[in-house]
Amino acid sequence: MEWQTLAPGIIGSFVGVMGWLLVGLYIQRRQFHRQARNAAKAVYFEIEVNRTAIAVAREHAVFADLDRTSFERLLPELATLLSATDLRIVVDAYMTHAGYRQLAAQETVPPDVRRSALGVFADAHARALTTLRTSAFTRAEARAVGSVETGAPGAEGGDAMARAKP
Repeated sequence: MEWQTLAPGIIGSFVGVMGWLLVGLYIQRRQFHRQARNAAKAVYFEIEVNRTAIAVAREHAVFADLDRTSFERLLPELATLLSATDLRIVVDAYMTHAGYRQLAAQETVPPDVRRSALGVFADAHARALTTLRTSAFTRAEARAVGSVETGAPGAEGGDAMARAKP
């Protein structure tokens, strides 16, 4: 066989293999990014539930258990999406759980000290929510989530559901 007929086949095969490799890598990268964003969304809503439980404990001294299962299960995906600084902000929110459990177990803590500590815990959760909102959601999704949280007009939230007739 002559090189004149073999060379185009070798070059074409090389270009085809490299093309498929690059397309495969691109698709895989997008899939990993999508999984990381979905993980961040799950952790976002878990933190939102925990923040609500902390607010109830602060206002009414009723301590519900805080959840961390999504965070523990999805931490590797979060680590691929968030910078070290942003990941630390999210981890700080979960680190407050130990103090929350301690406040729930000890009834001898003065109410104003308890409220102050729970306020710090709620602030840590709010910072984590802000951090995750910018990474997990598109701008439109972040606006929609923000309008539901603030109860803005037109938001499909708890108030709208409470006013709905059964």
